[in-house]
Amino acid sequence: MPVVVHANVPFDPFQAGATYQTVVGDAQGSTPFRLGIQTSTPGYRTPLHSHPYMEALTVVEGEGEAWMEGREPFPIAPGMTLVFPANTRHWFRALGARPLKTYGLHASPHRIVVEHEDDGKSYW
Repeated sequence: MPVVVHANVPFDPFQAGATYQTVVGDAQGSTPFRLGIQTSTPGYRTPLHSHPYMEALTVVEGEGEAWMEGREPFPIAPGMTLVFPANTRHWFRALGARPLKTYGLHASPHRIVVEHEDDGKSYW
């Protein structure tokens, strides 16, 4: 797997309004990290969630807004990487007329998502 052609990577089942491709990683957890490409349609928002490990999210195309514990919501655009420490609640959403495309690097061989009830403190 030294070269991954994104056009050959299948789309994983994902939430309505977004598609996800696992570029590096598999169900067996044979890699030390996971890398995925998420494409979110305008208006799509991730659930309020966290991961039990660090995640880095790089914006590749489009524009949006994000929130993480300890911050007010902030705009996101290409050329930005968000670093979410382990167990930090966060969300992001696509704004504008074009899809938001992001690369998510999970510091885990398995993608683990812990969804949280929105308690009104996530500024949504």
